[in-house]
Amino acid sequence: MTNRHMHEIITRRHPITLPPEASVQHACQEMRNHRIGAILVTDPHGRLLGIFTGRDAICRILAEGRDPHATCLRDVMTANPEAMPPHVRAVEALRLMRDGGFRHVPVVDGDRLVGIVSRGDFLADERGRLEVESDLWERL
Repeated sequence: MTNRHMHEIITRRHPITLPPEASVQHACQEMRNHRIGAILVTDPHGRLLGIFTGRDAICRILAEGRDPHATCLRDVMTANPEAMPPHVRAVEALRLMRDGGFRHVPVVDGDRLVGIVSRGDFLADERGRLEVESDLWERL
């Protein structure tokens, strides 16, 4: 896994984006419909402005008693989130998530949003590596 680059991982799916004027309710419906944990907030040209996650929905909406239908993403998103270019190694993304305490990292190429990765994207790789190691130990 450590030798894999981000472009190998992000080719699996396209990020779901919404404009900053979209409601939190709409964002939560999109996360449910696509079975994802984050929405990327973009301007009309597709440039990354922010990120809104399921954790944000709980901490910034439910816990504060805000109306998800009346609250816009621009008011509760994390603006200018940490992002990575597609040429970095997967282990660097994992390190950034661990050090930053978050689960999602947008992937940008210059100003162009190209994807998003989450900790879950690495689970299959990790399981496969552990199975290989387990098989090796069983043979010994």
